[in-house]
Amino acid sequence: MFTLEKISKSYGKSKAKAVDSLNLSIKDGEIFGFLGPNGAGKTTTIKLLTGILKADEGNISVNGIDINEKPIEAKKTISFVPDTPETFSKLKASEYINFIADVYKIPTDIRQNRITEYASMFGILDVLNARISSFSHGMKQKLFLTASLVTDPHNWILDEPMVGLDPDAAFKLKELMRKRATEGKTVFFSTHVMEVAEKLCDRIGIIKKGKLVFVGTKEELKQQFAGSEDKSLEEIFLELTAGE
Repeated sequence: MFTLEKISKSYGKSKAKAVDSLNLSIKDGEIFGFLGPNGAGKTTTIKLLTGILKADEGNISVNGIDINEKPIEAKKTISFVPDTPETFSKLKASEYINFIADVYKIPTDIRQNRITEYASMFGILDVLNARISSFSHGMKQKLFLTASLVTDPHNWILDEPMVGLDPDAAFKLKELMRKRATEGKTVFFSTHVMEVAEKLCDRIGIIKKGKLVFVGTKEELKQQFAGSEDKSLEEIFLELTAGE
């Protein structure tokens, strides 16, 4: 569960805010899709939410824990898959996963079972002894997903997770997202794929120029904008974000 209250963030001396007075509450047991054009503030919001960046203004709590006051405690509940799967390329894939498991203090027997389960699911079990530098973009994405799941996070945050995945891996990822939400955990992900958001998300948020222009269910979105009853999420999204 996340709560963001009046969050703002600017870069350098720029007067333009990448995120502007953003209020958002994300509940346990839901898949929340975060949508917006390039440069709208999606990745900045995610980096604020995960504690990678610090907000200029406002408060963020994770499971009731203030991320500024108790950052380590808050981050223990989060696992993050970034939009660019680049990491320590000289490490072997197994070394990277175990490094992540060590950070989260996952016991050896538990981590081994999870590594086997998720690496098998994403088809990388046989290459875990290879160096990450030899991996394609898609394989790195599968590695990041596997490492993130080994920690069994209560809050799973993914930035454009479908990019680079083959259809089989993308299908399995969507199944995992739904399974975790059903278990009462939180799944937050950004995407440009409107079809995925429309079919998968319990609620969505649409951001434009750093400001939220909508938060709610797909049904509420269609009700809020007159004449949208027969339109797809993609059509409504393009109308809302026109001019970006």
